[in-house]
Amino acid sequence: MSGAVELWLPAWDRFDPGHPLHRLLARADRLDPGPRGYLAGLAAWFDTARPIPAGALTRELAAHDAGGAGWLCADPAWIEPDMTGARLLACGRMQLGVGDAEALAEPLRPLLEEQGMHLELTTPDRWHLRLPAGTVLPDFPAPERALGEDLLSHLPQGPQGRRWRILQNELQVLLHQHPLNARRRAAGYPPVNSLWLWGGGTLPTRVGTRLSGVVSGDPLLRALAARAGIVHRPRDAADDAFAAGPGWLVDLQDLPAASIATEWWPAIDALARRQPLHLNFASGERRLHRPWHRWRFWRSGT
Repeated sequence: MSGAVELWLPAWDRFDPGHPLHRLLARADRLDPGPRGYLAGLAAWFDTARPIPAGALTRELAAHDAGGAGWLCADPAWIEPDMTGARLLACGRMQLGVGDAEALAEPLRPLLEEQGMHLELTTPDRWHLRLPAGTVLPDFPAPERALGEDLLSHLPQGPQGRRWRILQNELQVLLHQHPLNARRRAAGYPPVNSLWLWGGGTLPTRVGTRLSGVVSGDPLLRALAARAGIVHRPRDAADDAFAAGPGWLVDLQDLPAASIATEWWPAIDALARRQPLHLNFASGERRLHRPWHRWRFWRSGT
């Protein structure tokens, strides 16, 4: 691992020309493009099973009981019909309290237990399915691949997929009828009318990485770091995050560019003055900024 701090940022086009980050970009060195997207980015930082078994990893991070079983993420989701089909509009982070999550899960449990599955509410917004031994899983697309798109092209396919399409439809019927969703809509919140199943697999015996540590608010990234045996810290505040040293990954890729400009820019600027920064954008662009680059006054383009 190089002596740089790895900074993971949102897509390049999220940063308008007036964003303060362009002060660094104008003087930084251009690097070859990197991975594009959330899961591709994780796969570049960590060497583990493919597809990444997000369900087992995040359950283990939260509850330490994932070993020896197969798991799926079963994230609360909002699906909205339109003229051509239906679209996934939100997944996870549905602003659920513990009581509301339990109320929504209650009618789902008997249906799932008939299939030998157990629904675990790891947090109000992050649910998991514990699967029977030997369960064969189709390819379940991650939420980032399906958000905003027609669901027909993102349903599990093949002989194994039919069972899961039927199950997802039955779950949607039960959630659509739940009285809590009418109250959520009346209060201005999106309904929770589906579970998005993804990230299937078992807990990997090994996760490799070249990173020395991670600062992130993302459970899957921190779960990978924990399994790799490196330090991982929650992303609580800019000052804490930028205590990170060489070889650390600081994850900001899920934040709005405006938040980075107001809350995070002073720490980024201070960090760039004392050690090299690899700037990794979710859209694939990469730059290297070294402390002495701030004297490149003649450089104005990005």
